[in-house]
Formats: sequence, structure tokens, C-alpha cells
Amino acid sequence: MTDSTLNLWRRRLGSVPGEVWERTDLTVLILAETGITEVPPAIGRLRRLRTLDLGHNRIAGVPEEIGDLAGLTDFLYLHDNALTALPDALGRLTALRYLNIGENRLAELPDALGAMTALVELRAQHNRLTALPGSLGALPALRELWLRGNALTALPDSFAGLAELRELELRENALTEVPAALAGLPRLRRLDLRGNRITGLPDWLADPAALPALEKLDLRWNAVEPAPALLAALAARGCHVLH
Repeated sequence: MTDSTLNLWRRRLGSVPGEVWERTDLTVLILAETGITEVPPAIGRLRRLRTLDLGHNRIAGVPEEIGDLAGLTDFLYLHDNALTALPDALGRLTALRYLNIGENRLAELPDALGAMTALVELRAQHNRLTALPGSLGALPALRELWLRGNALTALPDSFAGLAELRELELRENALTEVPAALAGLPRLRRLDLRGNRITGLPDWLADPAALPALEKLDLRWNAVEPAPALLAALAARGCHVLH
């Protein structure tokens, strides 16, 4: 099957023409910056889509029918909209590798996201999250998690299961300590904790078995001064600390 793309980027549509939902051959649909405010249930007809871009609009809700897009494997962009909730149906997108739900008004994420087991990158930056569902710790392929600009005070213990995680951005949250759930992550390379409320560092950071792959620990804009012995221990493992 050859790729079929419909690119309506920056067309001032207001609403999506009905004929778009008849294009069941589409593999890529780009509706970014079109001024749309809703996505009708008819989106569920486009079952060959691999990429769907709904970013930079004014969409207030996503229909359950988005879960019918079983072919969605590459990218789903929902960022920079007016979303206050996500449907549980997203959990049916078990082949999707990239999801961007940043720059919305989300106060929580559904447990169903933990069923999206193919996710490699999840972006949920600049929302209103105060906690995360424990189910996110069950994403076996997740390599990048971007959570900047929320109000997180802790991470679920289940995050210890994110064995493939390489990059974790927790910048500008409300953390008062380095989450203990991160202690044994074998492949975490970059940990961004800038602009939190951290005043002390845990002893386990000095343990060579804790975060053995860590290359960069960013602690800037926290009221913390790492002990020289800790800095030396991290440097010996090849980790650069910014503070």
C-alpha cells in the first residue's frame, strides 16, 4: 500500500470538511493550525492512519472513536489545544510510538495510557498535572518522558520499571526531592530537575549501581548544593552535574 497524505496545515478551516472523513485511504492527516475546535466521531473511520496531527488548535475534547485508529503507529499530536481530559480509548492505540499531549489543561492522565505499550516518547509538558498514574511505569519501550511545567510533587513507585527510559524532563515542577523510584533505572542518561523545590540529595545517588548510565544531572534553580564527595562519585561514573 502506498502512502496517502492530506496536509491541511494552516488552512483556516474552523471545522473539518466532511469529505476528509471519507478518505479511508489516508495514512497521514495533518490538521495543525487550522482553527478547529472539535474532532467528530467520524475520525474513527480512518483506520489506515499512521500519523495524525491535530496540534495548535482549540480542540476541547477527543472522541472515544480515536481508539479505533488501530493503524496509528508513528505520531499522534494533540499538543497546544484546550484539552481538560483524555479518553480511555487512547489505551487501545497499542502500536503508537509517539504521543504529544503537551500545552493543554490536563489535571490528570488516564490509567489507560499504561496500555500504550509501544510508546517510545511521551510528551505531557505544560499541563496541570499534580500526579501521574502508576500505569505509566508499565511502558516497556518508553525512552523519553517530557513533563516540564506541571505541578508534580512525586513519581509513582512503578517508575522503577521503566527499564528503557533514557531521558526524563521534570523541569519546573514542585518536587522537594529526587524521586526514589528513579534509583535503579539502568539506562537513564539525562535527568532534568531544574526549577523544583529540592533542598537535599539522597545518599543513593552516590551508589554506582544507582543510575549507572547517567550522563547529565541538571539541578539548577533548586536550593541545593551537592556535597563534593557526591559530585566526585558521579563524575567518576561519567556524569556531569549542573547546579
